[in-house]
Amino acid sequence: MTLIGAHYQTLCRNRRAQPWLLLLGLLLLLCSLSLPAAWAQQRPGRTTPAAVRPDTIRRTLDTVRVVTRKGDIETTVKYQAKDSIRFNVQEKKATLYDKANVDYGDMSLKAGVITVDYNQNILTAEGLKDSTGRVRDKPVFKDAAETYQAGRIAYNFKTRKGKISEAITQQGEGYIHADVVKKNELNEIYGLRGRYTTCNLEHPHFFINASKMKVVPRKQVVTGPFNLVIGDIPTPLGFLFGYFPSPGKSRASGFIIPTFGQAVDRGFYLTNGGYYWAINQYLGLRVTGNVYSGSGVAFGGWGVNTDLTYRKRYRYDGRLDFSYSRRPAGQLLRSESVNTDPNIRRNFKPRTFWLSWTHTPTPRPGGGRFSANVRTGSPEFNQQNTLDVRNYLTPAFNSTVSYQKQLRNLPINYAVQAAQDLNTITGTVNLTLPDVTVGVQRQNLYRLFGLPTRGAVYEQFAVAYQMTGQNRLTNVEQARVLEAGIPLLGGEAQSRTIPVRFDNLRPFLRNAQTAVQHRFDVTLGQFSVLKHFSFTPTVNYGQTWFNKQLEYKYVPAARAVRIDTVRGFNVVHNLSYGASLSTNLYGTVNFKPGGKIQAIRHRLAPSINFTGSPNYQGSKRLFNEVTLGDLRNSSGQLFGTRNFSRYAGFPFAVPSGGRVSQISFGVQNQVEMKVRNKQDTTGNQPYKKVSLIDGFDLNSGYNFAADSLRLAPLSASFRTQVAQKLNLLVSSSFNFYQRDSTGRLIDRYLFETKRLARLDNAAVQLTYQFDSNRRPGQPGNRQQRMAPTNDPVLGNPNQPDSYIDYLDFSIPWTLNASLGALYQDPGPRLSRPDQPRPRAWATVAMTVSGEIKLTDKMRFSYNSGYDFVSNKITLTQLNFFRDLHCWQITGTWTPVGQIQGFSVTIGAKSALLQDLKLNRNRTFLNR
Repeated sequence: MTLIGAHYQTLCRNRRAQPWLLLLGLLLLLCSLSLPAAWAQQRPGRTTPAAVRPDTIRRTLDTVRVVTRKGDIETTVKYQAKDSIRFNVQEKKATLYDKANVDYGDMSLKAGVITVDYNQNILTAEGLKDSTGRVRDKPVFKDAAETYQAGRIAYNFKTRKGKISEAITQQGEGYIHADVVKKNELNEIYGLRGRYTTCNLEHPHFFINASKMKVVPRKQVVTGPFNLVIGDIPTPLGFLFGYFPSPGKSRASGFIIPTFGQAVDRGFYLTNGGYYWAINQYLGLRVTGNVYSGSGVAFGGWGVNTDLTYRKRYRYDGRLDFSYSRRPAGQLLRSESVNTDPNIRRNFKPRTFWLSWTHTPTPRPGGGRFSANVRTGSPEFNQQNTLDVRNYLTPAFNSTVSYQKQLRNLPINYAVQAAQDLNTITGTVNLTLPDVTVGVQRQNLYRLFGLPTRGAVYEQFAVAYQMTGQNRLTNVEQARVLEAGIPLLGGEAQSRTIPVRFDNLRPFLRNAQTAVQHRFDVTLGQFSVLKHFSFTPTVNYGQTWFNKQLEYKYVPAARAVRIDTVRGFNVVHNLSYGASLSTNLYGTVNFKPGGKIQAIRHRLAPSINFTGSPNYQGSKRLFNEVTLGDLRNSSGQLFGTRNFSRYAGFPFAVPSGGRVSQISFGVQNQVEMKVRNKQDTTGNQPYKKVSLIDGFDLNSGYNFAADSLRLAPLSASFRTQVAQKLNLLVSSSFNFYQRDSTGRLIDRYLFETKRLARLDNAAVQLTYQFDSNRRPGQPGNRQQRMAPTNDPVLGNPNQPDSYIDYLDFSIPWTLNASLGALYQDPGPRLSRPDQPRPRAWATVAMTVSGEIKLTDKMRFSYNSGYDFVSNKITLTQLNFFRDLHCWQITGTWTPVGQIQGFSVTIGAKSALLQDLKLNRNRTFLNR
């Protein structure tokens, strides 16, 4: 039976109701006992049991009553009990038996027995013992997001103070256990013999044991002297006091405890210590630093890292990281032993920095889009300061910052962009600032001129326009060289890299190249020829504006050519035209009905494209004609008159000179098979398609305007997939011309020597991916979620939830293997036997990666490879992860390579106690 009551009362307007005031509604309800006859009145057809004393009334839970007497509370108080509710009028007590429950708004109290003594203003709640003596239905109190569980609760709802025995409550990510808890009118908690932990078990794996404890809900937990207990074993780890923030919100400011250790070359160190500042709900800033004691009189250096995260809902989010490091230029080794290990004996750049910025907007209709993806800094930074394998091995980084917008109600769009390319191996920096693009979408000409719609041919005529302006900067001074054997006056014979510094700003700007390009793409329509062929003619016209050009002049006194840069406005025109003819052919082979294979279909898509352009060889705007006097080449022949490009090395491509009249032709092949669908049990899809050849493409061309070597090489590619697990990709290039003893092509076909073509280069790529738990119908090459690698860095405000977000323990094991090979024709055999030929197979390498589920909570991942050309093992890493419920163990081992070493971390999984971890590592940064 269940008894449910509801009472409406008015809340005091000058003070916010405390969580325990929900029980005050029950007290005021009991005040209605001044009219006991209302409760003792029998329903028609029912009698009061004789066993009920006159001073005690018991009524089974079979009705619902709403008392409308006006009081001090204006929301609804609901109460119920599974067994019964007893009211003692003389003692002014009310008792709810068996699964008692009282609800008041978003607050709730549940217990085995709830007793209200409105004479002393005290409420008690406790559990009930079953037949085995076990206590069940212990008191549980919920106030919105906070939950309190206890062995017994005593609360004075007049003074708003309470006493809780065997209390368990959650504060943020932490859990508080205490033998006795007192709760005051400010909702603060004072605990005696308390335990603080992030383990959600009733008997936690670890906890911080303190004799006294104070809890300010959604703010902090403060303790007296404490020590750490792991597995019920007390440890000497502790301090005179403890402070644990437990904010009600997801982010809070606080200090980040540094990691300490000993580096062989830089001495004792403290790393990743600092402060995290939750500026507001949109911004968060983390500042950490590193310091090394050094060796002897030499200081080991220092570093600082800043991490700014920002987010505005429905607008954008981003992250800005900046790191700066200073260290000695060499190793501070004290050992006198001889060591040739390149990882030990090497020089460093003393000052390095790195900047990363990502900004991602939320797409909005009709609005502009500003985005950024920046990764730049000192080329040596990742080799000296990071353990991230991806950044360590990446040879080049690209950065872009752009804004683009489509004008509303207009067919015009524009984009402004700044881009940078950084090569960490050569130190080359290429910067494009700015890069402006304005485009007009394709417009039909008949609409622009207001012509009527009649289905005429001219209705297909359309034009599109695009303007692109670029200013390019580079720190590389290109070598000024001409044709072999022609001497050059001044300039460098080899290119030179300028260090990126403020004092090198002038030569850096001197290398700037600025140009503006205009393109008009004219479409003349698409026509059907002989019913089965599609014919599309096109015309393209463009202009390129330059602010300077090169002038060449032969100096007889120096017997060399001088190159001058002449500034001024220069326009280069470019015209090209073309047409394409294409069709699709199908061939089908049908088999006997009812068989496993129903049909095989072959799709053949041939196409022919024509491209033409005028002869620009005699254009003085493009070329500078220079007579070289009596200069002779190495064979003694006069150079005569030569044409040199006025815009060599400038942005955008300019016409190469000669007339172009070229036809390119290609054939695409695809083969599919229709087979019986064994997985269909309904008969709706009895057959399915299986691809035998995803693509087999052949392409070549012929230039009618060329003086020699008119036939272009034949490029072929083949791709297919076997059993949705093995992907095969083959690409190659074949040449039709002979070559002389030096390897230079001559204008004679190979079929004259009874050979059709010669293989110049080829590339083969095989990839295999296997998921032992893949279900039928899933793609074989789906992206796998890998186990997290070990991250010993502390205080990261964006730490991933490695247990939930990255691990998928339903996959027993996965295997990903890739084999790649690159073939280059080594050329003709050399006449000198002591001179070796180049290696034909330039690259043959295999890589493997995957995961192995050792146990339900232990994952092992690996990635490695082997280079068959150099006979060396490529970068190899072994990672493992062990889930210990509220703890975790992560480890990484790199057995070979320049970043070889290991790192093992044992720590609490909660971000609140992320500093409670033990890390042991030996890498190139501290060996």
